[in-house]
Amino acid sequence: MGKNQKGRAKERREKRREDIFEQRKIPYTDQQRWWCSETLAVVTGSNRGIGYEIARQLATHGLHVIITSRDIDSGKAAANTLRRELEGTNVDVHQLDILDPSSVTSFAEWIHQTYGGIDILVNNAGVNYNLGSDNSVEHAEKVIATNYYGTKRMIEAMIPLMKASTFGARIVNVSSRLGRLNGRRNRLGDVALRELLTDESTLTEEVIDRTMAKFLEEVRIGSWTSGSWPQMYTDYSLSKLAVNAYTRLMAKALSNRLDGQKIYINCCCPGWVKTAMTGWAGNSPVDDGADTGVWLALFPGQPVTGKFFAERREINY
Repeated sequence: MGKNQKGRAKERREKRREDIFEQRKIPYTDQQRWWCSETLAVVTGSNRGIGYEIARQLATHGLHVIITSRDIDSGKAAANTLRRELEGTNVDVHQLDILDPSSVTSFAEWIHQTYGGIDILVNNAGVNYNLGSDNSVEHAEKVIATNYYGTKRMIEAMIPLMKASTFGARIVNVSSRLGRLNGRRNRLGDVALRELLTDESTLTEEVIDRTMAKFLEEVRIGSWTSGSWPQMYTDYSLSKLAVNAYTRLMAKALSNRLDGQKIYINCCCPGWVKTAMTGWAGNSPVDDGADTGVWLALFPGQPVTGKFFAERREINY
């Protein structure tokens, strides 16, 4: 991309950011507010960064928020910070490591026993070990296991606990444009595999899992660079590609639920945000990064499902 193109892209990004900032100033009307102080939202990985900001914004809108963290002390500190900032806010905290099946099971049991169920699940927890121009796959197994399999584990555990509602329960998966199947850059080079993952008639959980297994096997034998995998942050990009594909798959699986038992599931890209995950090198503040996820969680009226969003706009997978 040349200097002029970069300049124009920056101008468009700044204009869109200004537009969203103005939209956020407009309060939800009583007719739009389908939620109340008893509406329960779980945000994974919410002790810091985008996850914390999503939890904070949801609490600002008056929801009851559950902060989760692998380290319970970090989670408690985040919850205390939120309580001090938003006096009277209803926030609880619980240990949760989405990489650990027993931790997810324990969390689900606690939710069931304490609250009976939840209304909103925001899957934010994830890891990335590459910064700048790095593209190591040293931690590929953990990245795939956390970002994809951990997210899938949470969805499977929480679906039976999603409360019945005339407005529908909501699941928001925090993902990334890096995982786009048909982006102009960083996409899968294997056209047949790309078509298999794109076509709803051929997309299955087995296809997604098999794709991840193939990549990890090539990592183990050292042949992954000769394949047709994304060239930037390869393990992270593929983990988010899998999350995006699974979001579409689950939207289809959940689409036949009866009225009053609907569950809407979408994913979103927060952008390149100034957080620890980007080494504080992002170009967007954390409140901007959290905005689309919160917007999807609170979407008034009849939400869409199975879609991918960035900056409050639908984008292609």
